[in-house]
Amino acid sequence: MTNNSSNSLVKLMLMLLAFPFFAQKMEAQQLSLRDAFQDKFLIGTAINMWQVRQGGEKMHNLIKSQYSAIVAENCMKAEAVQPIENIFNFKDGDDLVEFARKNNQVVTGHCLIWHSQTPTWFFNNDKGVQVDRETMIDRMRKHIYTVVGHFKGKVKGWDVVNEAIEGDGSLRRSNFYNIIGEDYIRLAFQFAHEADPDAELYYNDYSMDNPAKREAVIKLIRDLKAHGLRIDAIGMQSHLGLDSNLKQYEQSIEAYAKEGVKVMATELEVSVLPWPSDQQTAEISTNFAYQETLNPFKNGITAEMQAKQDKFMVELFKIYKKHSKDITRITFWGVSDGDSWKNDFPVKGRTDYPLPFGRNLEAKPWVKKIID
Repeated sequence: MTNNSSNSLVKLMLMLLAFPFFAQKMEAQQLSLRDAFQDKFLIGTAINMWQVRQGGEKMHNLIKSQYSAIVAENCMKAEAVQPIENIFNFKDGDDLVEFARKNNQVVTGHCLIWHSQTPTWFFNNDKGVQVDRETMIDRMRKHIYTVVGHFKGKVKGWDVVNEAIEGDGSLRRSNFYNIIGEDYIRLAFQFAHEADPDAELYYNDYSMDNPAKREAVIKLIRDLKAHGLRIDAIGMQSHLGLDSNLKQYEQSIEAYAKEGVKVMATELEVSVLPWPSDQQTAEISTNFAYQETLNPFKNGITAEMQAKQDKFMVELFKIYKKHSKDITRITFWGVSDGDSWKNDFPVKGRTDYPLPFGRNLEAKPWVKKIID
C-alpha cells in the first residue's frame, strides 16, 4: 500500500469516528426549543390576534416550530369575551384555539378573574352604583361558567385568578375583594372546576420570588385545599431583569412544589433595561416619565449586554432543568422583541430586548446555548 493510500485510509477512519460527534452537533443546532425540552416541560409563548391572522408565514412557522404551547395574550380576558353584560364574543378565542390545534399546541386560558381588563359594568348596576355581594357572585359565576364551558375540552387549564396578592403579602383590595370579600378566590376556583372538571386550575401572579408574596401564595394554596378545592399549579409570571435574584427564584419553585402543586413560568421575559425606581413590579398601571438614560439601547443592544443576558438565561434554564419534575410549562410573554410589552412598560417609548427572538425573528445567542 502506498503512503498516499495509507494516509487516505487513516483520514477516512478518523472521519467515520468523528461523524457521530458532528452529527450530534448538527442535530443540536437544528433543534428548536420545542424539540429540546419535549421530555421536560411545555415551551410556550403568548400570542395576539394580529400574529394569528396577519403574522405571515415566517412568524407562523416560528411559532409552530419553536413552541409546544400557546396562551392568549388578551382575547380571553373579560373585557374581550364579555364587553357588555350577557353578550359574549368568542370569535378571537376560537380562532386562536384553531390556530393551536393546527400546530398541535396546548392552549392555556388566560385569565378568568383579574382586577384589570375587566369591564366596569361587571361591578356596577345600570345607574353606575356598585352592586352587592350576591349580584357580584352571580355575575362571576355566569362569566366563569360561560367562558370555561365554551372552551371545555379545548383548553388544558385556566389562570383562574390573576394577581390577587400585593407585594407585602396582603390581598389586593380589588373590586372583587371589596364587594365579595376574600372568599371570592375560593368561589372562582369552585366555579371553574364545576364548569370543566377536567381542566387544570392555576393561580398566576408576578414577583413570585418575593419572600412575602411567596408565603402568601403558600397560605392561599393551603386555604384552597382545606376547603376541598382544586389547584393544580402556580404560575410564576417571571417578568425578570438581569439583577433578579435567581437564588430566591429557585427557592420559590421549591416552596410551591413542596405544597403539592406544579410550577410554571407563565409570562417569562428578561429585560436588559434599567428599572426607574427601587421597587420593581409588573402592576400594569405603573408608569414613569421617559428619560434618555432609561433607554440606553435604542440603536441596538451592545455585545457586552447581550453576553450578560446570555449568561443569565443559561443559568435560569439550568434551574428549570434541575426542577423539571415539578415544572410543567415555561411560557415567554411574546414572540419577538418587537412585540414585547416591555418596550412600553414601565416607560413608554423604550427599546427592550427581553425575548428569545429579535425584531427580525432571529434567535438570540442564548437560545442555541440552552438548546445545546
